[in-house]
Formats: sequence, C-alpha cells, structure tokens
Amino acid sequence: MNSMTRRDTLKALAAATATAIAPAALAQEKFPNRPITFICPWPPGGSSDGVIRALAESASKTLGVPVVVENKPGAGGTLGAAAMVTAKPDGYTITQLPLGVYRIPHMQKTAFDPVKDLTHVICLTGYTFGLAVPADSPFKTLDDMVKAAKASPGKINYGHTGVGTTPHLAIEEFSQKAGIELNHIPYKGSAEILAAILGGQLMMMSGTTEFAPHVESGKLRLLATLGRNRTKQFANVPTVKESGYDTITESPFGIGAPKGLDPAATKALHDAFKKTLEDPKVLAMFERFHQPVIYMNTEDYTAYAARTFAAERATIVRLGLAKAS
Repeated sequence: MNSMTRRDTLKALAAATATAIAPAALAQEKFPNRPITFICPWPPGGSSDGVIRALAESASKTLGVPVVVENKPGAGGTLGAAAMVTAKPDGYTITQLPLGVYRIPHMQKTAFDPVKDLTHVICLTGYTFGLAVPADSPFKTLDDMVKAAKASPGKINYGHTGVGTTPHLAIEEFSQKAGIELNHIPYKGSAEILAAILGGQLMMMSGTTEFAPHVESGKLRLLATLGRNRTKQFANVPTVKESGYDTITESPFGIGAPKGLDPAATKALHDAFKKTLEDPKVLAMFERFHQPVIYMNTEDYTAYAARTFAAERATIVRLGLAKAS
C-alpha cells in the first residue's frame, strides 16, 4: 500500500469514527441526563414543601431523571434565588420563586437581582392567604380583633413566615389601614407557625392555607382571607377588603433558574412542569392547600417578574420599609 493510499485509508477511518461517536456525544449532552436539584426555600412539612415535592415527582416522569427537592429555609424564602447566582446555568439547579423574591431586595441588600440574575421558566400556582386564630380565641371576627388591638396597642401578636414575606407585609398594610399596632413574630416557615399557634404560643397567624385542615377540624378559626374574592372552600369567611380594610394580597409563584440558561433547557423544564398541571396528584395537592392553577409561560412570567419588582418597590416605600439608598 503506497503512502497516498495509506493516508486516504486513515482519513476514511477517522471520518467513520467521528461519525460513529457524534450521535453518542450528542445523546450524552442532551438535557437532562442526570438528577436536577429543585430548591424549596422553606422548611420541610409545610404547604410549600408539599406542593414542591408533588411538582418535582411529577416533572421527573416527563424529564426522565430524578428531580430532587432540597430545603433551604430562611431569609424570607429568598435563599433559592440567591443560590441561582452561583449555580451553573445548565438547568440542573432550579428554585421556587415566591413573591418575596421581588420585594425583599427593596428592603435590604440581597445577593441577587430578581430581574437580571434569574431565568423565569414558568409560573404554576399561587398562595391563598388568611388570618387565623385558635378556636378558643375571644376574637370571633376581624372587627373583634381590631377593637382589641386598638384597646391594647402592640399586645396582640401574630406569626408569619419572615420579615418582608407576603404574610408579614399583608398584615402590616392591613394594620396601617385599620389604625392598629400588632406585634409580629417571624418564623422560618408555616410548619413552625402551626406548631406555635396550636401550642398556645401565638394569638394569631398570617399565612397560606396550611391552616385549612386545622380550620376544618375546628382547632383554628379563620377571621378573614386576603384575596380579591372569597375562597371556594371558605365561602362563609369574608375577605379583609369586604371587612372594610382596602387590602388585597395575591401571590403567584413559579420556577426560576440561573440567568443565561440555554433556551433548549428552559423549554425542556417549562414543558415538563407545564405537564404537571395535568397530573391528578399535583392538582390534588393544590386543592388540599387551596391553591389555584396560575400558568404563565416563560415570556409572560419574565414580563410579570419585571412588573412585579417595580410594583413591590412602590408598596415597600408606601409602608415605610424601603432600605436606605
């Protein structure tokens, strides 16, 4: 075999090898091909944890890899967003994005900018908020509590999920409009609040509908809900606005990833989590905690984030809680 023929043969072998390897390499690089970490920025045991675990289990079936929930409680539910700043933008680390992500940066220095540092993948659902008391509380209605608070400023305490979270600021806004002063006590999550109020350590709680089973069992009494309309499950309970205090609080949440996420990975995550909204187990978990389906695609959710970040600044300034510039 002359040198020219040998060279041609080697080239042909190299080309054939490359052709054979290419599909395998592409298959290896296809997203996802290993487990995905889904950060729940709340403690285990609460409503958020339950919903996120149901979403993760459902999405893993579509994605074909495990979606592993990692709890990172504290800082008003913003530790997941903060983790996105240092995570690789490869789609293997994602987080829940509660409303506080767009609010707390206006109140204190944070490691992230919710508009510039995140990819907003999809919005899925939202919280229903309410103000509940123990069943043996002397407060039968919201007005009963307001009268007592006016008579004893700062003596009535309530628990919430952290400074700057929606359960905190919704009641602060209501208190301003009612002309009362309440003593707020922050907790890391709803499971801790429930333990405290059921254990007699709290007079009231402001939170999401993790209180629902205890209201239904008669251990807690729901004074008011904070949405635009009454809830279907508690149709006999008035809203705060209906009670004469112009406060409406609604709180969609979805999934975020690091900025610069590859569009193909974003689409894969979006499509998998959108499919969870058809899963009976996920919908049952939503129903359990009285959470509606609130779907926004990537483009709409990104636009919502920018609008909400601006709107939350106005709220924080109005409440006098803006950080010093």
